[in-house]
Amino acid sequence: MELDSIYTELISEHSRSTEHKHHLECPNMSLKGRNPSCGDEITLELQVEDGFIKDASFVGIGCAISQASTSIMIDLIKGESVAKARHLANLFLRMIKREELTEDEEEELDEAFALKNISNMPARVKCAVLSWHTLEEAFKEAEGK
Repeated sequence: MELDSIYTELISEHSRSTEHKHHLECPNMSLKGRNPSCGDEITLELQVEDGFIKDASFVGIGCAISQASTSIMIDLIKGESVAKARHLANLFLRMIKREELTEDEEEELDEAFALKNISNMPARVKCAVLSWHTLEEAFKEAEGK
């Protein structure tokens, strides 16, 4: 199977998945993210306890890339520490900016690494990074409280 077909299959699978697409019963962090250039919108909801992301979900509308990227991100951060989630967001954003990652860093991104080629499509970059920027902003907002 070629990389393009794996990429297409992964995006399709995650964009249609409803596993993480719902409201949480008791989120203690919630932040809306919006891509004004295309209209993608998500609301990221997190339940963070003792520095760990116990649960995460999102609701919203958008293209297949924004929805898939959000689903993949939640798979990666759920159950992880806030520090690890921030680290993963940093790796993802570096990858999209075409910064070189080590093999270990690429492995840390797991399925999110499949979105690497988005960096070659400038119009789609904002779609792919929407949830990751929203996650970063949610943590920054929580620190300010």
